[in-house]
Amino acid sequence: MDIEGKILVIDDELGIREGCRRALEPQGYKVETASTLKEGLDKIQRSDFDLILLDIMMPEGRGIDLLGPIAEKDPDIVSVIITGYATVELAVEAIKQGAYDFISKPFDTDVLLMTVNQGLEKRRLSLEAKRLQTIEEQAAELTRAKDEMERLDQFKTSFTLMVAHELRAPVSALLSFLRTLQKGYVPADQQQEILTRSIERAEELLDLVNDLLSLATAREEFDSPKRIIFSLADSLEKVIPLFQAQAEEKGMTFDVDVDQRPLVEVNPDQMVQLWSNLISNAIKYTPAGGVVRIILGEDHGWATGIVQDNGIGIAPEHQAKIFDDFYRTPQAKAFERLGTGLGLTLVKKIVEGHGGTIEVESALGKGSRFSFRIPIAESAKKENIQNGTYDA
Repeated sequence: MDIEGKILVIDDELGIREGCRRALEPQGYKVETASTLKEGLDKIQRSDFDLILLDIMMPEGRGIDLLGPIAEKDPDIVSVIITGYATVELAVEAIKQGAYDFISKPFDTDVLLMTVNQGLEKRRLSLEAKRLQTIEEQAAELTRAKDEMERLDQFKTSFTLMVAHELRAPVSALLSFLRTLQKGYVPADQQQEILTRSIERAEELLDLVNDLLSLATAREEFDSPKRIIFSLADSLEKVIPLFQAQAEEKGMTFDVDVDQRPLVEVNPDQMVQLWSNLISNAIKYTPAGGVVRIILGEDHGWATGIVQDNGIGIAPEHQAKIFDDFYRTPQAKAFERLGTGLGLTLVKKIVEGHGGTIEVESALGKGSRFSFRIPIAESAKKENIQNGTYDA
């Protein structure tokens, strides 16, 4: 005989327990019994039941007090109260605490079977509803995953086309220069100029390839073990000598203010890339004699960096696009022909990959101010709190 459901009868009267067993087992139900609340609770915690017949008043306490543990074990277990004190108040209290129904002593087999069958049907419907909900959630998740895969495929396709487009120009120019030299079309006194232009194109191509490699590996490195507790000032000071020299060559004012030396949990190489791209852009797009200022500090648990210049600036309509792949403003292209348009893309990925944010304030012809922040390392926060220097 197939078992239709597992039922526990908790009642201090042997006649009730055995009467329920004799009525239910022939219907295919598996029946267990308990004569005390403690025995009943032990069985509830050790086994799984579909329905529990529970005496509302027993010598050691109220059966109704087991409704909480029953719901905690399985909120879909159906509890039916057995009571010889059939008052409206007890019935209402039992229903409020989670009971499905109640039957009054003495009861006959027909009433018992009807109540049990209805209770088990309720459980079946409840479990089926949850199963369908799970299926719907899984289907929704699969749909989201499918949409995300399609979006990624579209992105990969468009990104591949953009890369091919950006690589094509310098490669074509380089081949043109080299073929011109190979065929002997260039007089000896002009060959040096062609070679110089070829080298420039090759360097442009190398810059593009390097930026693409940095961009491709950035996401992988965000989750790698390369992160360490590191002073953001150290990475800044590592790049300052190079850019100081470049600024001096253009007759620029180059100021560096390290107000604090915040400790951050980062990939040190990416912090060097972060500073390098922001500072090199500031110098590149600021006319000779201009000003570039770098500020490093802390603010309420964040390491903050600012790179500011009084260069060509960015028009409002272009500011939302400057972090996009390969994007360069018309003013940037006119001021400086060479550039990959990937530097700020990499900057944004590095900052956001370390849990930070970056913003730009700019006005055309007046300069730009890039501000980023990265969370201070948790260990550094704790040490500052202990020393009374951290303002949460």
